[in-house]
Amino acid sequence: MSIADRMYPLSIHPDQEEGLRKATKKIEAMIKQFEQNYAVRDKQDVLAMCALQFAAQTEQREIDKNMEVLQAEERLKKLNDQILQRLEDTK
Repeated sequence: MSIADRMYPLSIHPDQEEGLRKATKKIEAMIKQFEQNYAVRDKQDVLAMCALQFAAQTEQREIDKNMEVLQAEERLKKLNDQILQRLEDTK
């Protein structure tokens, strides 16, 4: 794989190849964007910025996922309470 004009020889399982190629393309696009928008020339800085952005996206997805789980749990609790109330009302 080539990232930021540097070759990285990797041994990967064939099932991982497509994901690795997509990730490489995203990194290269992000590098280009950072270099154009922020006039950053040091590849180390650009790669650090890419790593930070990817990590932030991963963390935000995890936060969003946890929030969705909490909201689903709250909806289920309300439904359960409604069902219990209806059962009590029919007694």
